[in-house]
Amino acid sequence: MTHRPLALAPATSDALARWLETEGAVKDRADHTITAYQADLIAFLHFIGAHWGQAATPAALAGLRQTDMRAFAAAERARGLGARSLARRQSAVRSFLRWLSDREGYDLSAALSARSPRYARSLPRPLTPDQAQDTLAEVALHATPWVGARDMAVLTLLWGCGLRISEALALDGRHWPFPEGLIIRGKGGRERQVPVLPVARAAVAEYLRLTPWVLAPDQPLFRGMRGGRLGAASVAGSMRKARAALGLPATATPHALRHSFATHLLAAGGDLRTIQELLGHASLSTTQVYTGVDDAQLMAVYRAAHPRG
Repeated sequence: MTHRPLALAPATSDALARWLETEGAVKDRADHTITAYQADLIAFLHFIGAHWGQAATPAALAGLRQTDMRAFAAAERARGLGARSLARRQSAVRSFLRWLSDREGYDLSAALSARSPRYARSLPRPLTPDQAQDTLAEVALHATPWVGARDMAVLTLLWGCGLRISEALALDGRHWPFPEGLIIRGKGGRERQVPVLPVARAAVAEYLRLTPWVLAPDQPLFRGMRGGRLGAASVAGSMRKARAALGLPATATPHALRHSFATHLLAAGGDLRTIQELLGHASLSTTQVYTGVDDAQLMAVYRAAHPRG
């Protein structure tokens, strides 16, 4: 897929398109990540062009200075961009500039030394085992039995197998019956194998027993009211009603059940590195955030797992 942004100098547009293609092909970035990177760089290049009063061509970018990067950050903050979004945007810009400097032989060390803003990471709030079980039971009490069974089955896959909701909803009829180890294609096209607990298999089987839709290999496993692929918003709506009935906080979302999967596994003695594999995280630090593990435990796992540890 070619990403060629508009309203940029041809040479800049070409360089950006080549970088995006490199990110997608070599680093296996997801499509939505590439789209976000494109938006980040277009914002930066348009700002620099206006800031300098001339097109931000690759040759002109060789003259970037730290003051230019600071001016960009200040402009983004002034228009209301949060610290987290700005940090991501600056990270994408620096990645592009490093690629450009390597390709063209520029020295952009001054511009690349600009710091990103610090931001407080919002920690996930997993449900307790009792809260998770109560939520699943409440979701099942839908006025339409097959819909309740469907939403319970989806949420059971999140809590019992650690799937992302997008991964659960992407399952098709050909995936059923589930094997003991289900192959999931996650973010960035990375594949992982997740064990399927009997309770998850039983929940899906009950949904399939009640659903009015015929199971077909090339059709969605989980269907909406009109037979199309079930959307995440429908499941989120069921979860919202359940948490209201149970008096749970707004943080009790479908994604919180995936956090709960990780936290409950760790509490039961699960190994952090194994949990990372089950969740499909590229970075162990991401798993650390999911499970609330402190830095000392993270480093202990790293030293035990790394061949040079």
